[in-house]
Amino acid sequence: MTDMNFHHNFNLFFDGLELPRRNLDRTEHMALHSRRGEGGVRRFVPRSDIDLVVSDFTFRQDCSLPLVTKTAMVELNFCLQGRREIMVEGARYEFVPGSCTLQFMKEVGVHFEFNGNEPLLMLGIGIPVSTFHRFMEEGGGGRSADFTRILGQASFRAFQETLQPAASIILERMLGSLQNRGTKNLEIECSVLELLSMAFQSFLTDGSSGMTKLSKSDMQKIREARDIMIKRMIDPPTLIELSRLIGMNDCKLKSGFKEMFGTTVFGYLRDIRLEKALLLLQQGNLNVNETSCAVGYSNSSYFSEVFRQKYGVNPGKLVKKPAPASLLASEQ
Repeated sequence: MTDMNFHHNFNLFFDGLELPRRNLDRTEHMALHSRRGEGGVRRFVPRSDIDLVVSDFTFRQDCSLPLVTKTAMVELNFCLQGRREIMVEGARYEFVPGSCTLQFMKEVGVHFEFNGNEPLLMLGIGIPVSTFHRFMEEGGGGRSADFTRILGQASFRAFQETLQPAASIILERMLGSLQNRGTKNLEIECSVLELLSMAFQSFLTDGSSGMTKLSKSDMQKIREARDIMIKRMIDPPTLIELSRLIGMNDCKLKSGFKEMFGTTVFGYLRDIRLEKALLLLQQGNLNVNETSCAVGYSNSSYFSEVFRQKYGVNPGKLVKKPAPASLLASEQ
């Protein structure tokens, strides 16, 4: 089976769920049979080497699905609601809300487990190995990451982290646009490439240069520190508290964080706060003061200043204005 037949892995998943698939590698919507549950799967193929799958369904009962992948591939998965578990070669992997998982796989047996009566919303992006390698090529002709080296002797490997605010913004925009039948493949492809680029940077590039002095254990601790700052952006720990939480001295944490993420711990905190604020303002449910508090700024004036410095616009410009009373009256 050729590299470009990676779509077959997704087809096995659809067929295992008894979804009414009509095509091998085309955009389509597949509804879950009413006896199994509600909802379904939307598949988008913006180009031949990208398979985008939005799973949005609820099973009536617990469901198990065994399958064996037929072609090596790379998959990026975002869990937005509900939980799912997979068993691969005796190891269990859990996908929980707010997680981002990058998976590398060859031909391997996978056992999916879904909980009944639990709404599930997940977005998965699959690409063949050849496309992954093309994305990893550098201007000088080298390659920053290699599929075979990543897997080593294994048939499956997964990297997982907390969903970052910047990715949340892209996902929010993408899920909205996918509801529109007029959305062009170009728009879908651009969003997919943004998400892939962010994931590859986070999982495979940050601190992974051959020049780094950080051990794998140190890199994992620093990623843990980043996740803590994301989860606690409203009330973040001090640098000393953070270093104690991850078991690393503060000097090494500061230098290692800068090496991996290109900024300081609190510079990173500022960025994720502002990215989250942008998402909240775009959703239109909060005003500037409420948004400021929601991301950890007690001074809304200072919040507006740093927001303007980052995005070049006052946050108040993004707040949706209510319709005039006269217009509302005319519509009733």
